[in-house]
Amino acid sequence: MSTPAKNRIVGTSVPRKEGVDKLRGTARYVDDIQREGMWHGATVRSTVPRGLIRSIGFHRNINWSEFTVVTAADIPGENHIQMITADQPCLADGLVNHCEEAILLIAHPDKHKVREAVNAVHVEYDLMPPVFTIEESEKQQTVIWGADNCFKSFLLEKGDVDSVWSQAAHIVEGEYRTGAQEHLYIENNGVIAEYNADAGITVWGSLQCPFYVHKSLLAVFDLPPEKVRVIQTETGGAFGGKEDYPSVIASHAALLAMKCGHPVKMVYDRIEDLAATTKRHPSRVRHRTALDSHGKLLAMDIDIATDGGAYSTLSSTVLSRATLHSPGAYVCPNVRVRSHSWATNTVPYGAFRGFGAPQTVFAVERHMDEIAAALNIDPVELRRRNFIHQGETTATEQLMREPVILDKLLDRALVESDYHNKRARFAKENLHSPIKRGLGIAAFYHGSGFTGSGERYLNSLAGIDVTAERKVRVLVSSTEFGQGTNTVLAQVAAETLGVDYDDVIMAPPDTSAVPNSGPTVASRTAMVIGRLIERASLQLISMLRKQAGLPEQFSRRQFFAACEQLRNEAGEVVSLCRYEAPPEIFWDDQTYRGEAYPAYGWAVHVAQVAVDTVTYSAEVEEFWSAQEAGRIIHPVLAGGQIEGGIAQAIGYALYEKVVLQNGRMANNQMTNYIMPTAEDVPPIHVFWEELPFEHGGFGAKGIGELPHDGPAPAILNAIRDATGVSFNEIPLLPEDLFAKLNIVRKIEEPATV
Repeated sequence: MSTPAKNRIVGTSVPRKEGVDKLRGTARYVDDIQREGMWHGATVRSTVPRGLIRSIGFHRNINWSEFTVVTAADIPGENHIQMITADQPCLADGLVNHCEEAILLIAHPDKHKVREAVNAVHVEYDLMPPVFTIEESEKQQTVIWGADNCFKSFLLEKGDVDSVWSQAAHIVEGEYRTGAQEHLYIENNGVIAEYNADAGITVWGSLQCPFYVHKSLLAVFDLPPEKVRVIQTETGGAFGGKEDYPSVIASHAALLAMKCGHPVKMVYDRIEDLAATTKRHPSRVRHRTALDSHGKLLAMDIDIATDGGAYSTLSSTVLSRATLHSPGAYVCPNVRVRSHSWATNTVPYGAFRGFGAPQTVFAVERHMDEIAAALNIDPVELRRRNFIHQGETTATEQLMREPVILDKLLDRALVESDYHNKRARFAKENLHSPIKRGLGIAAFYHGSGFTGSGERYLNSLAGIDVTAERKVRVLVSSTEFGQGTNTVLAQVAAETLGVDYDDVIMAPPDTSAVPNSGPTVASRTAMVIGRLIERASLQLISMLRKQAGLPEQFSRRQFFAACEQLRNEAGEVVSLCRYEAPPEIFWDDQTYRGEAYPAYGWAVHVAQVAVDTVTYSAEVEEFWSAQEAGRIIHPVLAGGQIEGGIAQAIGYALYEKVVLQNGRMANNQMTNYIMPTAEDVPPIHVFWEELPFEHGGFGAKGIGELPHDGPAPAILNAIRDATGVSFNEIPLLPEDLFAKLNIVRKIEEPATV
């Protein structure tokens, strides 16, 4: 590449592409959009966790002739949402498998009347025995899915675990559990759908993955690809919660639009969104670990179970990432991981930031502290003795070809947090104070991009074109929902082409106008799609040199002049590139071995907590995060990703509990589903080490999910340091602290006569 100046834009914090519209309030979210003659849709949902639908009654006080009602019988194609396994009905047809499952749809021009109509529908059921827990599902006494209730299982093996136990100096076992977590995006799920017999279906919506929605609509309506169009509107947050579920609500709105002959808007309120949509998978992880007399890992035997809910959705890929992250950032010669995702009669669990890694990183990092206590080794030293390094292999026998600087990250985090001095000081102060303080650490990685052969399977296509108005357009289906996609990809294009940042715009994420660059998930946008945009830009420069006389060294003016010459000769100026896997990246889906990810982000977290032994509240007072995630394209956005991920994970650890009653979320309001506020988020100190990844966009790796993996174990490790008591389940609420600390206190108190 030869441009007037290098790195003028990449590595700087340019203004966000959509920032001005959001600041001025002119950004148009789905509920801001009105279509001529638009009706409003709503959903009648199951009130039982499992049963046969006996009858559906419509109250006589409602003039039903004014309404459009859709049931499963109105679906012209397949009655299934197209995810990895098409097992989830678009609408229940005789059987319901969870509370809040959609049974029928109602539309009317007046949205208030729609709500009245929903309440006037009465469904009677023949109840069937439900399954609510992993343990109940494992027993298979009641089978609710397939032949054995198991959505997916994996077996990962390295070495010979069973040969080690008799030789081990130490064997440490532990069980760790994580609860469900709600995404709590600012904007609830919402779509608008139009149907035309000639043109087909058009959907506008708040979503992450336009082509996922496109795929489901093709199946539900039995239409060819050119008859389905999906357009992402401005989207107010997602965190994975708008990866799979928009396919459901889009299908519902489109069915209503087809039957009533009007555009139909469906926007959930917060109560419905909390109760009916996907959440993070609950988990149970068991570790049995063998070590030698020096604290070196000899064997890790890990059993993972996740609760997948009523339908499989994305449970298999969540389980895959959970499996691959479960051994942690350590080298061990013998590893066995057995993992299963189990069906229960609850709302299906789905994608959430981290995608299985937060569950198993929590387990392994808590377990490392328990090992340190059992062996009387400093938790820092235990980790340092076992860190994986360049030239060593992971549990999948992937050779670490890139530098791994966990020791450097650990040193930085320890110095910045004053870890050793504070820990010694807190130990003395805690003897005489009801406020117990402690420090905890977590060291971990997060794989960037799709697991294994996933990126090859996606075969993503992306690129750029240049308009007649002298604007470079980025052509991707990758979406912006607050994380910075538009800004980062525009930076990459502008930097590579040698034009100004303001010369680059984003094409609307519209399946009829942009190529399928794959879903906006898995920390892949800057690394995978950024690299495609960089390659497409270099390819355009090469085309312009060959076909339009662009000189080796060129100015912005010369670039656009060459583009005009190419347009006059070829009719368009466009450059597209398809994904190419980095060399030496091979994955065997059958043996579950090979290069699980092309690159990894690495981090060390330190949490400082205070536990009040009078009120039994735990508070994170300060937090330090040192990470290596390749080249940082936009420092402010990258820092925001780290801070936001940590804040979200603090909620995961200490506040956010999904309360289920008879399989239904009982605390589905912001008044009783407690999340951290600004008062609860401590000062967060973010530190970077940059090791550019050759095959990422300008050296970038994934960053969005990394910060959610480490805070929960770091926080609970700090609570153990403060109180001397181990807690192995999250969320850890005051009542949990009260119960266990009092049990320990009673055991330690001398008996009185």
